[in-house]
Amino acid sequence: MQHCKTESKDAFYFAGMFRITNIEFLPEYQQKESREFLSVARTVQQVINLVYTTSAFSKFYEQSVVADVSSNNKGGLLVHFWIVFVMPRAKGHIFCEDCVAAILKDSIQTSIINRTSVGSLQGLAVDMDSVVLNAGLRSDYSSTIGSDKGCSQYFYAERLSLHYPLEISATSGRLMCHFKLVAIVGYLIRLSIKSIQIEADNCVTDSLTIYDSLLPIRSSILYRICEPTRILMSFVSTNNLMLVTFKAPHIRRLSGIWAYFEVIPEQKCENTVLVKEITGFEGTISSPYYPSYYPPKCKCTWKFQTSLSTLGIALKFYNYSITKKSMKGCEHGWWEINEHMYCGSYMDHQTIFRVPSPLVHIQLQCSSRLSDKPLLVEYGSYNISQLSSQPACNTSSFRQHGPLICDGFRDCENGRDEQNCTQSIPCNNRTFKCGNDICFRKQNAKCDGTVDCPDGSDEEGCTCSRSSSTLHRIIGGTDTLEGGWPWQVSLHFVGSAYCGASVISREWLLSAAHCFHGNRLSDPTPWTAHFGMYVQGNAKFVSPVRRIVVHEYYNSQTFDYDIALLQLSIAWPETLKQLIQPICIPPAGQRVRSGEKCWVTGWGRRHEADNKGSLVLQQAEVELIDQTLCVSTYGIITSRMLCAGVMSGKRDACKGDSGGPLSCRRKSDGKWILTGIVSWGHGCGRPNFPGVYTRVSNFVPWIHKYVPSLL
Repeated sequence: MQHCKTESKDAFYFAGMFRITNIEFLPEYQQKESREFLSVARTVQQVINLVYTTSAFSKFYEQSVVADVSSNNKGGLLVHFWIVFVMPRAKGHIFCEDCVAAILKDSIQTSIINRTSVGSLQGLAVDMDSVVLNAGLRSDYSSTIGSDKGCSQYFYAERLSLHYPLEISATSGRLMCHFKLVAIVGYLIRLSIKSIQIEADNCVTDSLTIYDSLLPIRSSILYRICEPTRILMSFVSTNNLMLVTFKAPHIRRLSGIWAYFEVIPEQKCENTVLVKEITGFEGTISSPYYPSYYPPKCKCTWKFQTSLSTLGIALKFYNYSITKKSMKGCEHGWWEINEHMYCGSYMDHQTIFRVPSPLVHIQLQCSSRLSDKPLLVEYGSYNISQLSSQPACNTSSFRQHGPLICDGFRDCENGRDEQNCTQSIPCNNRTFKCGNDICFRKQNAKCDGTVDCPDGSDEEGCTCSRSSSTLHRIIGGTDTLEGGWPWQVSLHFVGSAYCGASVISREWLLSAAHCFHGNRLSDPTPWTAHFGMYVQGNAKFVSPVRRIVVHEYYNSQTFDYDIALLQLSIAWPETLKQLIQPICIPPAGQRVRSGEKCWVTGWGRRHEADNKGSLVLQQAEVELIDQTLCVSTYGIITSRMLCAGVMSGKRDACKGDSGGPLSCRRKSDGKWILTGIVSWGHGCGRPNFPGVYTRVSNFVPWIHKYVPSLL
């Protein structure tokens, strides 16, 4: 008997939109049951049917469905639609987005004579530049066309200065919500998010996504949030509509969004500024809609003029920098300053950009992909002649700090300020060979965490700590043995123990950003690093701190991005390598197992009620806590945090241990891995409140940016 095998078939969904220019919008188009909406929907569906039934995909084409017809700030109608194909699962790979979109775009007949982007699509006047088509999900299709009676809401806002609430929550089940927001023509929508409760899983299942359209079209995403937050964040559309999707398909505890939206006018981001004669900073300029995230594709123009030809313009960027544009594109906006092109990037400190001209024309072109963090820039004047005695950085000076000469930092784009600096002490107080060249400039070039030789030979043989007979452990004890944790460092502020840190190279330490929060604490001058220390005050080696690099996204309220790098003024000597060793940095994105045993060390308080820290270095064995359990305990736990401790309490870090290591031993090779950095927690050693640590594996690219020798 012969059995016939039924071919398995799948449906493929594509979400799209285009603008019809020759039909005037009517309010009735917003009502799905109205005769006007049904008429336009029927016409558009017939046109799309004709396009694809005469295409190479004709035998797989199933249907098109118009989901929304809306007004827009460019006039005419903005039509949002779905296209559905059904074909054997094995042949699904032929449905590339570009192929499906190309069929639609190629069907639009444009005129060569009038050079307009509007063409004829089977009798419809369609703006070709408005055509967007992306692959979509079955769940989004069902929700947006109304076949799934889930959480789908439509809001039409026409009153200015009014906050429209956008709130929903659940404690079990699932949330799959689509909020369609439409404002009156000529205005924009600003969405302000007060709080999000969501599972932190890097957007694998849970997410809040904001679209610059009424359908979940990937290329129109403004921003995506994948973790809980209670920081007020706001986003602005580029048109009079916005879609907000909230997905939490497996709710085990409270999930939801608490937000509001409002109607705002478009802003012109341009200004002419007459700068005063007094040198210094006197005013600010900002990105559009500051302090909201600025939308993609925006443009700003500023014209500055000083009253004297001897004065130039200085721009102070907060957590941002501009550098000469290369052949690559600019991810965070491009700048044109007096006909020179620059790319913007977010930094961990302030930067000052000087233009030696009394007339300065600046244009900012925002990123074309996503909304970006708001920018605030101070402006003022400076005396051009005052910098003439220092090495010139071509037409402008790009400064981070200090004098523009031989300070170990490339302040000029071309590095001219650091040229001819080879008259310093030879490496390791002797001539150190870099291949066939002689290495100069650094007192300790060997194994200092920075590649000084072009071939990297100065960093050969430098490795992080393995388990050895010298690294004894007292399981269940409190006091360590001398040399037991050779990467542990005590940081002293104005002579007193303040925080901990970990050795990651001869020249660099890793600690917590919150240790350096504030103007006084962020200054490296009062800080010293104490190495090879067992009892407080008896360090084997002490170095001043030369530089503190706090992560540019550090949030002092939530302790998110709680990580900082410290560069030493003097690298620790190799003669002490039995007592001082670097700990290994984990691989980027390393996954940890809940229940894994690790160690936290430090000189912090031994009890929550103590008034001062311990004299002897303490150790405590803790275990890694499941991330979901951690979130249920504290609420605001991001993917850049992890919990460790014992749920019964009694073993934990405490005040004074901040910045110190959470060390985990890798079974495969016996090496010790810096899995976490002591960050925060509710009390010390309280039941059900484990310690919260910075997850180091999420910051490996950031660390490598400053310490490339660890690659």
